[in-house]
Amino acid sequence: MQTVVFYLPVASGFCILTFVISAVQQDMTTTLLDSLAIQEILPHRYPFLLVDKIIELEPRTRIVGIKQVTINEHFFAGHFPEAPVMPGVLIIEALAQVGAILALREFEDRKNKIPFFSGIEKAKFRRPVVPGDTLFLEVIALRIGSKVQKMRGEARVDGQLVAEAEIMCIVGDREIKDK
Repeated sequence: MQTVVFYLPVASGFCILTFVISAVQQDMTTTLLDSLAIQEILPHRYPFLLVDKIIELEPRTRIVGIKQVTINEHFFAGHFPEAPVMPGVLIIEALAQVGAILALREFEDRKNKIPFFSGIEKAKFRRPVVPGDTLFLEVIALRIGSKVQKMRGEARVDGQLVAEAEIMCIVGDREIKDK
């Protein structure tokens, strides 16, 4: 949140207008982690990296990411070309990636770790996500451990809930291949 004060001249002096601007109203200008910083944490890469930036972060508790959905997304070529809709499973995947950022940042050796889905519960899809939408991906930690993670995620567009789920993953070791 940010407070902005305007001083407007009027006949009797100045009129003071005060506005409290949320991250949505700021056009998401407050970026805590950009795409490059996200790639330092997550093993995912294009075309499967589904988080553009992180705008809110409370370590071990809560995180909010952004995904700008554009017509150029690879899945729109086959997921209803005449009426493009983002597949619901990819919205859940985007939530899982945001949750993985929250979890993996706690590991000093995160480059040697990889999150694997181990469960999805209570998944619901409320409305389609289409090109031009901005997905706000909020994830709250229910359990963060050294191996098992459980989180609750909600995806919103224009403040409207579009999908939600409880997501579980196991953080495993990964082999880093020499290039």
